[in-house]
Amino acid sequence: MKLFTLAAGFLAAALATSQAQALEPTEARAIAKEAYIYGFPMVDNYRIQHAYFVDTNNPEYKAAWNQLINIARVYTPADTAVQTPNSDTPYSFVGMDLRAEPIVLTVPPMEKERYFSIQLIDAYTFTFDYIGSRATGNDGGSFVIAGPGWKGETPQGVEKVIRSETEFVFAGYRTQLFGPADLDNVKKVQAGYKAEPLSAFLGQPAPAPAPAVDFIKPLTPAEQRTSPEFFNVLNFILQFCPTHPSETELMARFAKIGVGGGKTFDASTPELKSAIEAGMADAWAEYAKLKTRIDEGEVTADDLFGTREFLKNNYLYRMAGAVMGIYGNAKEEAMYPVYTVDAQDEKLDGANKYTVHFAADQLPPVHSFWSLTMYELPSSLLVDNPLDRYLLNSPMLPDFVKDADGGLTFYVQNESPGKDKEANWLPAPKGPFWMSMRLYWPKKEALDGTWKQPPVTRVQ
Repeated sequence: MKLFTLAAGFLAAALATSQAQALEPTEARAIAKEAYIYGFPMVDNYRIQHAYFVDTNNPEYKAAWNQLINIARVYTPADTAVQTPNSDTPYSFVGMDLRAEPIVLTVPPMEKERYFSIQLIDAYTFTFDYIGSRATGNDGGSFVIAGPGWKGETPQGVEKVIRSETEFVFAGYRTQLFGPADLDNVKKVQAGYKAEPLSAFLGQPAPAPAPAVDFIKPLTPAEQRTSPEFFNVLNFILQFCPTHPSETELMARFAKIGVGGGKTFDASTPELKSAIEAGMADAWAEYAKLKTRIDEGEVTADDLFGTREFLKNNYLYRMAGAVMGIYGNAKEEAMYPVYTVDAQDEKLDGANKYTVHFAADQLPPVHSFWSLTMYELPSSLLVDNPLDRYLLNSPMLPDFVKDADGGLTFYVQNESPGKDKEANWLPAPKGPFWMSMRLYWPKKEALDGTWKQPPVTRVQ
């Protein structure tokens, strides 16, 4: 039986290779571009998940699959696995393997004023649901996270069954920190978070474990951009992602170059390899065009994150979301107005000095809280500085110095604006940077565009 399976595998790989070799280079290039745009978020997500839950030697390793890990601190420049990290809220994580059975996430009751959320992200990087202050309230409860193969009903003692399209799911918890003195309270909240298999929750015998997975080595960010091996990593991931009905035709097209769950990708001829690499470069050129539209405000970060239904299978938007800030929230949970250029459409650079001014009645409208975070380029990571200050946010309002009219002016620059203004200083790197606002649980006037973010003004 093993010999037959092995032979069948070799035959399938040979057929896929011959099919790919029979393609015209122009068609192979076009398909590679599509498949790369489609797959980039998935491959980058796998890089992060491998670091977090598989590679115990990685400095970013968190815990084994289905084990909850609490991080009772906020992110700093030392955290480099995820681009555009949030430094507002201590995180907790669970990497869920749902193949054998669902996982039950239990949250404790907490103060009404403390924001928390559990963002549920599938292997496509769609945010498919939430548990938290906005979505389910602060009264606590237990929630079943089920994979695509589970057909059970809502068990007793469970608030809701949340179903995923993919067999691996990432749960990212954000728990609001009101300030350094509040950290012990956050630790108490985190201690009440719980993740356990459904059988353990119900006190029943566990089902047979799922087969062990031989996780392949992820690509580095640089390799992801140019190496055709990208498509073999994508094929590995797709094994755990049953084809969505809306993507049946797409997968048939990708199969022409050997892309699909469990397939072997082989760009074995110089012509095919050249076409595939050109298709990958075309994908980045397409992203660059979209990035220009984002910089001009025609497309916003709020367009890039959410459910499959919200994104309408716009794979270029999904790719842009992953490049600019993978695991960004859906806009009803958090909005991300960004600053990449100043009021004169010039790119932001720490060689210059800037201000951001909020009128007294124009602070970001939120049910919870807001922040403005600094990121250096090209890494999109937090900026080391003498104050260890990576953001300005609404919990800091009592410490800010207000203008004479009651408004707020923030000083964005590399060197201190002076002791009298330092409370309102957001330190910048010496070179290029960008900034992201975060509006947690935004109000209607933010969601409908009535409220507009103020510009970044260069100080002459």
